[in-house]
Amino acid sequence: MSDLITLSGLRVYGHHGVFDFERREGQEFVVDVVLELDTAPAAASDDVTDTVHYGELAEALGAVVSGEPVNLLERLVQRLADVCLADARVEAATVTVHKPQAPIALQFDDVAVTIRRSRG
Repeated sequence: MSDLITLSGLRVYGHHGVFDFERREGQEFVVDVVLELDTAPAAASDDVTDTVHYGELAEALGAVVSGEPVNLLERLVQRLADVCLADARVEAATVTVHKPQAPIALQFDDVAVTIRRSRG
């Protein structure tokens, strides 16, 4: 059974979307990640180098969201999952990207894409 590290509500300004004005003006995106890994080594050592440093993870995820624009949330969320899985200790990652200001003509609370990716 895997342990979980969760980072929720990471807010980053990005320029993703299929419309020109989304790419030009940008908007806020909200990222949630859940990492599955064995935290026993860190629990035993009490050393941050034996686990995923969630501050460094947040910076890496933020760099992707604020970086090169993509058209679809599906592509953005995959890029973020790739960042999570770059750490060999992470067995699986569930990543959600919320786009609360998506260009929808009707009233809504949120639009999000969630994926789960694992090794093997």
